Amino acid sequence: MTPPNRPSQHALADTFRALHADPAGFLIPNPWDAGTARLLAHLGFRALASTSAGFSFGRGHADRSVPRGPLLAHLVELTAATALPVSADLENGFGDAPSTVAETIRLAAAAGVVGGSIEDATGRADAPLYDIPFAAERIRAAVEAARALPFPFTLTARAENFFIGRGDLADTIRRLQAYQEAGADVLFAPGISRTEDIATLLREVDRPVNVLLGAPGMSVDAPTLFAMGVRRVSVGGSLARAALGAFLRAATELRDRGTTDYTRDAVSGKELNRLFG
Repeated sequence: MTPPNRPSQHALADTFRALHADPAGFLIPNPWDAGTARLLAHLGFRALASTSAGFSFGRGHADRSVPRGPLLAHLVELTAATALPVSADLENGFGDAPSTVAETIRLAAAAGVVGGSIEDATGRADAPLYDIPFAAERIRAAVEAARALPFPFTLTARAENFFIGRGDLADTIRRLQAYQEAGADVLFAPGISRTEDIATLLREVDRPVNVLLGAPGMSVDAPTLFAMGVRRVSVGGSLARAALGAFLRAATELRDRGTTDYTRDAVSGKELNRLFG
């Protein structure tokens, strides 16, 4: 059910764009269904972002294995669940061709989101990243599609080096600089974790930077990242993985011991009925 006080998509887009202009920065957590979106809104977060990992896991699939159609239906549910701006994890645009990436942007906007990210990972083991010129062409196509929309869609360009295990900071910076020149509004290198690498990245680009909190090897917290100049901090699939971890521990207790001690940490049905009522 769409909240009766949900602002227009244009108003939400303006709000989302303004958050990136605030030097104090903001947290953008990642729900994986309508229920978790509503809970995060209840907690006072100012914007939300989808997570391909959390959505895929919730459907019983591996990350990046759900086609574009079900993802778009998922985005409709997320955007209808709260009165907050929602940005979408659009993976690599669901195809190599720049025209496919542009179509994904248009379809995501029609689903109700006010922003989205496009990554430069191919999904192929033999050539895991697009070459920089072609990757930038794909971002340029996404930017052109975004600029043709009747509201300011915030496009995030992702450089996946660190996320796929290639800790090449120099190449990551070259990629993000190329995506900046292609018109991306926000830059994102998921998996980057060392504060000195983040500081270097911030010096080398002049767009708002998103950092993924909780990457392996990362010990820095969100307030420290904001003090460094990071404008946006997300958590990816970590909330979904935390919830599924609790589920597995509870189910294992039930199987092995036949007990329900796990209910001590469970939220009550009464509280959930109150929040969702």
